[in-house]
Amino acid sequence: MSIVVTGATGHLGRLVVEHLLTLGTPAQDIVATGRSVDRLADLAARGVRTTVADFDDPSTLVAAFEGADVLLLVSGSEVGRRVPQHTAAIEAAKTAGVGRIVYTSAPHADTTPLPLATEHRATEEVLRASGVTWTVLRNNWYTENYLPVLDQAADTGVIVSSTGTGLVASAPRDDYAAAAAVVLTTDGHDDRVYELSGDVAWTHDELAAAAAEVLGRPVEHRAVSTEEHRAILEGAGLDAGTIGFLLTLDEGIARGDLADATADLRTLTGRPTVPLTEALRTARA
Repeated sequence: MSIVVTGATGHLGRLVVEHLLTLGTPAQDIVATGRSVDRLADLAARGVRTTVADFDDPSTLVAAFEGADVLLLVSGSEVGRRVPQHTAAIEAAKTAGVGRIVYTSAPHADTTPLPLATEHRATEEVLRASGVTWTVLRNNWYTENYLPVLDQAADTGVIVSSTGTGLVASAPRDDYAAAAAVVLTTDGHDDRVYELSGDVAWTHDELAAAAAEVLGRPVEHRAVSTEEHRAILEGAGLDAGTIGFLLTLDEGIARGDLADATADLRTLTGRPTVPLTEALRTARA
């Protein structure tokens, strides 16, 4: 079976390829793609096929996807451009005769008010309308996204947020990658949506406690209002775009947009998800 992975030069795509190999998928049956093939040289040395796949150049996509039984479409990183890029990839996959497309989406993309999900919602609609068999993996937040927060806590002993008592059901990228590899290599996932998350949702008070354990120093969570948070971020010299993103994210967490802890991830991988403290410790190391 031929499996194509887009974005293999990125964190998640690379981990998926590693899990495919661990599961026993022959290296020659895996096609790792990205814009910069030289970054995949170590995989090529292990027998994995590598080729260019540029979302902005459809001719590379058709060639990369040709003959694939299943394609993992890892969502692009260029916010604002993802819908046309993903649409190009889906159309190329259809042209290339791909049997099934697996797409990495956002939690509850069809109903959530979280602005980050807008492009994922649109992509899911394109995927469903394509006529190609699909599977949607709606990944909750990555625990690694909090590494900058951990670094700040190491310096200041404080984590500032306007999340209130909102919950985050995060898991490390490696857990999501393991689930993706299972979905790529097993049957029973046609036209299905999985809401993937960590087993336990946590508050920012619990994030501070986990940070304290990892860092070996006291860490407090300073809960502030959105306007107080804005002033703090402006005082730190952050640009308006970054400030807007961080405040919108915290508003979403306070609203419960990332709170849903489901069983889908642990069911696919057959093991519990990595807990917050352990995941932070591993990521920081």
